[in-house]
Amino acid sequence: LQEVLKRFTYDTICKVSLGIDPNCLDLSVPIPTLITAFESAAAISAMRATNPIYAIWKLKRALNLGSEKQLKQSINILHEVVESIITAKQESLNNSIEVENHDLLSRFLSGGYDGELARDMVISFIMAGRDTTAAAMTWLFWLLSTDHTARESITSELASEAGSGSGSGSGPGSLGYEVLKKNMNYLHACLCEAMRLYPPVAWDSKHALNNDTLPDGTKVRKGDRVTYFPYGMGRMEAIWGEDRFRFKPDRWFVKGSNNTRKLKMVNPYEYPIFQAGPRVCLGKEMAFIQMKYVMASIVNRFDFEPVSSEPPKFVPLLTAHMAGGLRVKVKEILKK
Repeated sequence: LQEVLKRFTYDTICKVSLGIDPNCLDLSVPIPTLITAFESAAAISAMRATNPIYAIWKLKRALNLGSEKQLKQSINILHEVVESIITAKQESLNNSIEVENHDLLSRFLSGGYDGELARDMVISFIMAGRDTTAAAMTWLFWLLSTDHTARESITSELASEAGSGSGSGSGPGSLGYEVLKKNMNYLHACLCEAMRLYPPVAWDSKHALNNDTLPDGTKVRKGDRVTYFPYGMGRMEAIWGEDRFRFKPDRWFVKGSNNTRKLKMVNPYEYPIFQAGPRVCLGKEMAFIQMKYVMASIVNRFDFEPVSSEPPKFVPLLTAHMAGGLRVKVKEILKK
């Protein structure tokens, strides 16, 4: 299931950001060269940070040996493929082949940005839009397979929305954009809870441009790296309580007026899944809409049973994933 979701999110981000359809969701199509090179480069880059002696990988890079040689080759392939995509897009814009250019790359190039900046932006689009959302949904599918109450609550919410006539457009229960954005709160809470336990980015670092002082008085010098750890923060008793290891979507609600429930506002500095402040993820709302629509589409139609009874392993590379993927038996839900 993880592989299928990765293929889907790759197709989606390519359509939205690049204006192309690689048709990767067709399982008979080989995995694109760009993806294999991308995954290789990401894995090797992440392993650098786990090396206790930085001089080792730096020496391997200087001598062009082992993993650093492979990293260089993967980056070269990645750059070549992305540059060819940009060149083709630039030619189509110059020839006015595309009348309406809604994709991000077209707007970026039309704004006068090109060269290495455009290339690096495309790579950022793919990294941000493919692995993170696929990972979050994969873990939620597994969690729902172990918590039937949460799954039933989602299907009840879907039935309620479909029956209210508030949806617009096509799809499961005619769930339109406004419904997905403003309603479907329990599904939203399930996604937040899945990402709390299994964050798509398990750790992240920032480098100080200048000398600074953290709120607790810690001195930070220019050039220092400051790393925060969403995986650990999501399991801190001081933030989430004694049941911090439990999958508990209800923790994301507070009582509103007339005994109703509403989603709780959580401090993004305590829950930095999408970062916070001036560095907050630009695609946060898009990611939630996409994940809610996909989850709603699938949960309403299919049931999944993991093949293995063993809990899956969390692999925290640049973007985290489930080791070995999520092998499942799929059964269509028959409607009465």
